[in-house]
Amino acid sequence: MKSLFSIVLALTVAQLQAAPVEIRVWRHDTGDADMAAGKAAVERFNRAQDHWKVVVEAIPQGSYTESITAAAMVGQLPCVIAMDQPTVPNFAWAGHVRPLDGLLPADALDKLLEGGRGTYRGKLYSVGQFDVALALYSRRSQLAALGVRVATIDQPYSAAEFHDVLAKAKLSGHYRFPLDLNGRFKGEWVSYAFAPWLQSAGTDLIDRGNYLRVDGVLNSDAAIGVGRYYGRLFKDRLAERHPADEKAFEQGRALFHYTGSWKAREYGERFGADLVVMPPPDFGHGPKIGAASWQWGITRSCRQPEGAAAFLAHLISTPELAAASDMTGLVPVSAESAALTRHYRPGGDWRIYFEFARRYAVPRPATPAYPAMSSAFEQAMNDIRSGKDAAEALDQAVEATEHNLARNNGYGFVAGKTKEGL
Repeated sequence: MKSLFSIVLALTVAQLQAAPVEIRVWRHDTGDADMAAGKAAVERFNRAQDHWKVVVEAIPQGSYTESITAAAMVGQLPCVIAMDQPTVPNFAWAGHVRPLDGLLPADALDKLLEGGRGTYRGKLYSVGQFDVALALYSRRSQLAALGVRVATIDQPYSAAEFHDVLAKAKLSGHYRFPLDLNGRFKGEWVSYAFAPWLQSAGTDLIDRGNYLRVDGVLNSDAAIGVGRYYGRLFKDRLAERHPADEKAFEQGRALFHYTGSWKAREYGERFGADLVVMPPPDFGHGPKIGAASWQWGITRSCRQPEGAAAFLAHLISTPELAAASDMTGLVPVSAESAALTRHYRPGGDWRIYFEFARRYAVPRPATPAYPAMSSAFEQAMNDIRSGKDAAEALDQAVEATEHNLARNNGYGFVAGKTKEGL
């Protein structure tokens, strides 16, 4: 007969064996809706199975990157971390996160739009649940008063047509500055908003074939043309160099507002059926917009990668993508999940933003050089806005980017090889 001690010990061992394994997750502290959606997703995952238990720690956004860097130096990273998608290559290059290829279900990955993926050197390192979309806002009644057509997905404004419309609006005397370009926004906004103009013109911030060649790309004739177009908007007083506030469109002082889908709810409630949501202008190769927002990756130090992968697979499942969109209002990153949402389903009042994300989205260059590249491009565009010629400003951006690449030995990219060959 077993002793009472043996029975208790056996029961204790069994209970310990049955206890779910903890998966630690770090994310940055965001708005109430985002935090509530994240909490609900974690609770659903923890209820749905008993093998893993996800525990989330929210870190203030201002110190988030520093917290990750400090934790990495002492080997204290959690299993899962949130990353802003343009920074994913930096985390991968530094060795903080592992490739997700083979860890997540292929059918779920195949359904994701560009805004749901983060890559480096041809490998997947992060997945996301949502995106936003750039758009050109105006009011139907104001366009009609000027005899101006509403741009559509099938017939966007060409860059030349858009400039002519702005000039016509200026001449009408109703708009001192017809176009609001979020002139008070700093940092990543400039690259997020205006690098797609380069891509629409058939060029880019860098050659994505090898992620090494900048000269002849960022300062190509096409890029200089876009830069000069941008500069003319301010020179001709079609856009304001230094706006005093961010209310020009809503107060009727601007005919157009070039901004993101984060304005969908506010402008929809304010203007109702008079609001029109249009594609950005086409510089020759179709409208383009930036892709991707915050995403999730698995750290190399994670001792339970299969548990972390199970959690990420849960987050990118169709029902979870739809639930995240309904709670946050953000654009879902698969067609199947969009169909389940209130706003983005076919016929939904915000469906057009999903269509923009599906048709026009281009990820920011998947290189650890991107933060330096973005900063150099921002400086160039600020200089152009202040009156510097685009050729000179973009040449300086090329030099700054090439210097960063040289200092870091190309971040693992090899001359003469395409990204597919790495």
